Formats: sequence, C-alpha cells, structure tokens
Amino acid sequence: MESPVFQDIDPADDCDCPGCDRLRRAIPAAPAYGHHGARLRTVAVAAAATAALGAAHAVPAAAHAPERPGVPAGDEPDVPQDRPDTPQGNRAPLYGPTGRPASVAQLPTITRAEIIDRAREWVAAKVPYSLTAYWSDGYRQDCSGYVSMAWRLPGNEWTGSLGQVAVRIAKADLRPGDILLFHNQADPHKGSHVVIFGGWTDTARTSYVAYEQTRPHTRSQATPYAYWSDSDRYVPYRYKGVTEVAAGPPGGGGKSSVGAGTPYPGAAHFGPGADNGYVTLLGRMLVERGAGRHYATGPGPRWTEADRRATRAFQLAQGWTGRDADGLPGPGTWSLLTTGKGRDITAGPAPGAPSTGAVPAYPGKGAFRPGAENRHVTLLGRQLVKKGFGKHYTSGPGPRWGEADRRNVEAFQRAQGWRGGAADGYPGPETWRRLFL
Repeated sequence: MESPVFQDIDPADDCDCPGCDRLRRAIPAAPAYGHHGARLRTVAVAAAATAALGAAHAVPAAAHAPERPGVPAGDEPDVPQDRPDTPQGNRAPLYGPTGRPASVAQLPTITRAEIIDRAREWVAAKVPYSLTAYWSDGYRQDCSGYVSMAWRLPGNEWTGSLGQVAVRIAKADLRPGDILLFHNQADPHKGSHVVIFGGWTDTARTSYVAYEQTRPHTRSQATPYAYWSDSDRYVPYRYKGVTEVAAGPPGGGGKSSVGAGTPYPGAAHFGPGADNGYVTLLGRMLVERGAGRHYATGPGPRWTEADRRATRAFQLAQGWTGRDADGLPGPGTWSLLTTGKGRDITAGPAPGAPSTGAVPAYPGKGAFRPGAENRHVTLLGRQLVKKGFGKHYTSGPGPRWGEADRRNVEAFQRAQGWRGGAADGYPGPETWRRLFL
C-alpha cells in the first residue's frame, strides 16, 4: 500500500505538552526554514507508523496555540480581542515550500485600487485561516500571506520580512492599501499580526476599515486605531511597489499608461449609459481616495449609481455643495483625482463642510452592542421613530440596546440602499450622520 503523505509541524520549543515533548526526543534536529522556529516538512510514513504516532501524540500539532474564534466578516466588530490568534508560517514560495518559486528582478507594481480589490476577493470568498494551507492563488492563508496576496508579491512573506518590501510612514500619511504591522521580535508567535488599511471611518481618524486574515476566515471591519490590542506596537508601512498612478485602457483599446496628468476626457464619458475605460479609471482613483465602500464590486467601464455616489462623496469631501457636488466628474474633480490633491473621503461629514450643529457626536459602535445601556441608545431610538423607522418597538425606545433597536436600524440602512454587512442593524458613523441630518 502506498505510504500516505501529510504535512507535519515540528514541536514548539516552548511547549511542554506530553506530545511535543515526545516528538522533540523522537525527531532528529533539522535546519529551520525561514526566519523562525516552526519548521514545515513533508513526511512519508507507513500506515503502521502513522497509527503508532497517532497513539503516541493524540493532541493536534498546533495544540499549543488554542483556537479562539474571530468575528466573521460583516459581523459587529467593536468587541475588543485580547490578542489576535494568528500564528503564521515562514517565508515561502507561492504554493508553499514545495511549490513553484517565482523569480523577479524587481518588486511588481500595483495600484491602491488593485490592492483593495484583491483584499476583497478573500473577504468575499471567506478564505479559512490557516498557517499551513495555501489558497488556489498560491498564497498562504495566514495574515502575512494575505498581505502578500493583496500586494501581489512573488512569494509568501511573514511579519518579520514584510518591512523589507515596504517603508515606514506616519499615521497621517496612511492611505488605502498600506498596512499596520506588529512584529513581536521577542516571540513572533505571540501577538504578531498585520492588517491592510482600507480608509478612515471618521474625521478624527480614531477608527479605520481593516482588511485582515484571522480566525475563522478573512474579514473587513471598522477597527480602532491602531488595533484592538497592542495598539502602540503597530507600525504603518507602505509597499515599495505601490504606484499612485492608475493604469488601464482609457479608450477601451490596447494598454495605455494613464494617471497623473491624464487630460480630462470630457463630460460625455461619464453619466448614465457611459461605458469606457475612463469610467474604470475614475472608479480606481476614487477607491484610492477612500470611496471603496460605495462599490459592491470593483470599478468597471460601465457607469453605475456606485460611480455617482463615490464621485459625490469625493466632491463633498472638498466642501463643495449644490451643482458642484452632483456626482458627475467635471474638470476640477478630475484634476484633483489625477494629481492626488484635495481631501480624501471619510465616513463622517465632509471636512470643511458647514456644520448645522444638528448632528450630535457619534459615540462609537461600542454604545450599541448587545447588553449596552446608555443615553445614546435612547437618542438613537427616538430619532428612528422620528424618521419613521420605529415599527419594531413595542415600548420605548429606552436606554437598553435590544433586538427592536437593531431591526429598526437595519430597516433604516436598507432604506439607504445598503445591503449585506452595510445593513447589519448596528449604527456606524454614516448611519448616525444620516439619521440626524
């Protein structure tokens, strides 16, 4: 009978469980692969030997890193975690140590919009977390493999090497596609983690959209800056190969380089019925400036309502009103986008826009999670009733968050045209703002 082949993880040096101790004495030392101690090897064993090993070590290979469930994509994200349970693999070629190595003379270039589009592919597929498995695209299914995939790197990096293909930046310089990296040099298996920055969710820059690979699968969610735990140890980085210039076929023909300095093509290229490469370019530039939440799928050549909403959000961020913020890109909008100037889009009121004083300060999502009891819940409920979204209340509204509050908020969100995780019944900054306008 042919011997089975499986992947095994060498016992951890700091794990004192009986199984790891037995394996340390039974397995001869082997050279480490990569930058830290968890060595991956492919082992062929006879069926009898497999049974003997299973009897001697019934504990799973990763038992010294117990699994703690994460929050699935789209679920309420504001419950802090003690520390991300994201052990990771070593540096490796695509498809793993026995896979097909890639050799490139220089780092591949990629736009910010492409990074976010790639990150969303794993979120949509709900790629399961694993430090040993590799997804169909060849990237390891852990946090650093996820970033390697989003950046389209030629191999799988880990938290100890991602900094070598990136440069440190300041918090104020963060833009979609950058990362927040925590590498615990003292013990890489304890707390080391990396997330992709997807854009700020508030004008005060206290919260952002994080794309991350963690248990049980890839997710995107609003996250307090810099992270739920070890916040002061996360460092912003920017990929060396990121380009601020989008690329694509402006006329729908062969490839042409477009971006900074690309002339405004004219109003006829945008609006209902438009279908051309300039619409795609517009969408990509808008995503790079923080409009990604307006697109359910990546920007494309056919003009849609998502393009109009994204354009208007950018125009409002500049403090424009009326016909200047109609959602159709004119020469001024186009110039700011192609040169990288102007204000980025945030989820709150547009910077510089006049304040009416009617919108109370958003208290944060923590005020609206199960079990919460505070005046903000009452204020929210009263405003929902005022707006005509109080049908699920049988009494109240009151200060204790309940299912009736959540269902009323969900109804309001759906009335905005939102679906999926954007209509989960938990008020974020934009839901709050629209309720009180």
